[in-house]
Amino acid sequence: MIMNIKILAFAMTMSITATAQTPKLSKNNIDEVLHAMTLEEKASLLIGGEYDFWSTTAVAGNSSRTVPGAAGSTIAIPRLGIPETILTDGPAGVRINPTRPETDKTFYATGFPVGSCLAATWNTELASRVGKAIGNEVKAYNCDVILGPGMNIHRNPLCGRNFEYYSEDPLLTGKIAVGYVNGVQSEGAGVSIKHFAVNSQETNRTGVDEQLSQRAAREIYLRGFEIAVRESHPWTVMSSYNRINGVFVQANYDLLTKILRDDWGFKGIVMTDWCGKREQAGLYTIDEVKAGNDLMEPGCKEQVDDIVAGVKSGKLRMEDVDKCVRRILEYIVLTPHFNGYKGNNAPDLKTHAVVSREVAEEGMVLLKNNGVLPLGAKGSLPKRVSLYGTGSYNFLSGGVGSGCVHTPYIIDLVQGLKNVGIEATADLTEIYKKYIDYAKLKFEADRSGYRWFEAPLMGDQKMPEIDITQELLKKQLKQSDMAVITISRQAGEGIDRKIDGEFNLTPQEMKMIQDVTTAYHAENKPVIVVINSGSVMETTSWSAYPDAILLAWQPGEEGGNAVADILTGKVCPSGRLSMTWPLAATDHPSTKNFPQDIDLFTYENLGAGGAPIPTRDVTKHEEDIWVGYRFFDTNRRQVAYPFGFGLSYTTFNFSAPTVKRSGDKITVSVTVKNTGSVAGKEVAQVYVAAPKGKLEKPTKELKAFGKTRTLKPGETQTLQMTLAVRDLASYDEKNSQWLADAGTYTFLVGSNVEAVKGKATLTLPQYTEKTSNALAMKK
Repeated sequence: MIMNIKILAFAMTMSITATAQTPKLSKNNIDEVLHAMTLEEKASLLIGGEYDFWSTTAVAGNSSRTVPGAAGSTIAIPRLGIPETILTDGPAGVRINPTRPETDKTFYATGFPVGSCLAATWNTELASRVGKAIGNEVKAYNCDVILGPGMNIHRNPLCGRNFEYYSEDPLLTGKIAVGYVNGVQSEGAGVSIKHFAVNSQETNRTGVDEQLSQRAAREIYLRGFEIAVRESHPWTVMSSYNRINGVFVQANYDLLTKILRDDWGFKGIVMTDWCGKREQAGLYTIDEVKAGNDLMEPGCKEQVDDIVAGVKSGKLRMEDVDKCVRRILEYIVLTPHFNGYKGNNAPDLKTHAVVSREVAEEGMVLLKNNGVLPLGAKGSLPKRVSLYGTGSYNFLSGGVGSGCVHTPYIIDLVQGLKNVGIEATADLTEIYKKYIDYAKLKFEADRSGYRWFEAPLMGDQKMPEIDITQELLKKQLKQSDMAVITISRQAGEGIDRKIDGEFNLTPQEMKMIQDVTTAYHAENKPVIVVINSGSVMETTSWSAYPDAILLAWQPGEEGGNAVADILTGKVCPSGRLSMTWPLAATDHPSTKNFPQDIDLFTYENLGAGGAPIPTRDVTKHEEDIWVGYRFFDTNRRQVAYPFGFGLSYTTFNFSAPTVKRSGDKITVSVTVKNTGSVAGKEVAQVYVAAPKGKLEKPTKELKAFGKTRTLKPGETQTLQMTLAVRDLASYDEKNSQWLADAGTYTFLVGSNVEAVKGKATLTLPQYTEKTSNALAMKK
């Protein structure tokens, strides 16, 4: 009996000792848990949990077992109380599989407007509401982090993923991202701002070397990220595939440690874009860890082995591993999974659809209006409309690739107009719908399996147009009061756009616009063009034909309703362009160094085994800081529509602005008055012209902006827009510092970069701020 008691006591003692030696993760014992981890556990925590991500049976972004269709995960270590966390694609909404084989329940997510549309609202509060709704759905679907927002600069209008990104301007990019990030993280979910950095093209994105000056990097391509890091503290940053000045971003110590952590003070984790092990390209796992890349996604077992072997051989310091592991643990204790949140798989899609519709309405930009809009302003609404263009019936809510969202529905123009009492002609509708059904079937039958970005689960494709005959036009003219032509463009991950047929109209589209407008105008019936594209396209050759042009972007699931609200005047358009629309793609100085000489994903350019052949190894940013309006405005180059442009159904007056400095803060104030007869919103854009100094600078640069609430006719609102003195600085490479020269700065307030309404001046002393010397170009 005594012996049994001794044995029991010994067992209890051992159990207590084991418990004491095996801590369970909490917010207060991270160092203790780190100390208790084995080397293998540490290595595993730095590698994503999707070891079969690139297997022959897995489709990229669809291999997560916990949440089918999620992009990836971190591993669980149960003995230490470390849970798995789940990462889902974005950024226009949660991207998971909409159905699951074991249940009839659906798992749709709200399809919000694409990034270019969100930025065109110039409304940071609205961006925050979008983020809050997305954060709610991230948690509802048992995920922890959404892989967004996309923050790369619109260096060139041909980039295939511009629809995911915000602007050619880093300030607008950063501020919209701050709203989005704050919204998501206010819900207790996280973001991964991406693709950090200089991911300016999709062609050979996993290997291309983006060569640029330190100044261009700091002022243009990194500035938006810096604003987001400093002002919204994102949980994670995603390192991009490409090289910068010869060094892979994912192993770039200058970028991931010197700039991101040392200069900006980033405290979260860095995760790779989804690439796995890339030793054949010269990228090694241990170098990624050394650079400060904390999490390798989607992960493969060989990378765990690389870290273990690296430490044992002395090629990788345990100190570097521990830094990364500590940051991963600090991330994990923030997550819904760690904090015991259990999603119900039932987000409030109806409430979130209201937000999506509001963003679409506020982001759409009226490019032309000869007085025909709003419909019904001079009488009753038209009863019947002829809808031309496949996009009228196959309305593209978003782009393709990992940025697409599986939505519960998409409102097209037929339904949107019907909802406001305008019917589409039945026979033309039947023709288009039957043709689109055929075209989709044929497209999938002809699609190469290697064109993964065109698979049905990766988003809707634009279908080729049909010929509009004169006989068809005659019949439609007898039935309809007006015509709406939708011109659609699709783009996405993995491939860049072409000038012919993508940036420019196809000959068939041009003929359709010419023939329809000629026929309808002959009978004094209006024609409206709706542009259903997430990116810029050419308009100069055809903009004189229609009576009005509405840029609808790719406006999410409620797009058709939003278009109808704008056309009928229920909503006064207040969207403003977040990028310049040039006369021609070649007007951008970056175009000569943008890959247009190759076609990465065609049947003729597939190598052995069907893999695409990398053909563009280097892209030189010879345009330097002269991106977008900085080039066009400074060089007084004519454009189709300038940065910040957008028409309204009402008019606004700006008072003379005032500018005051208080310490390191500058406040620009202006009173905006609605001088028209329709309620609406206006955007005040603050551009700054610097005094002549040591560095050549653009004529003016956007430094602040504000958007009014809805102002009734005669109503006023005073906007106070703040910026920091450091925001006026340019990057001085010679001295590794931000520099704002002493002198008089002119603050220009206007409705777009070419429409200055008033100005004020402020004299400032010199400002400098030292930085690390990072990302130097190799000679």
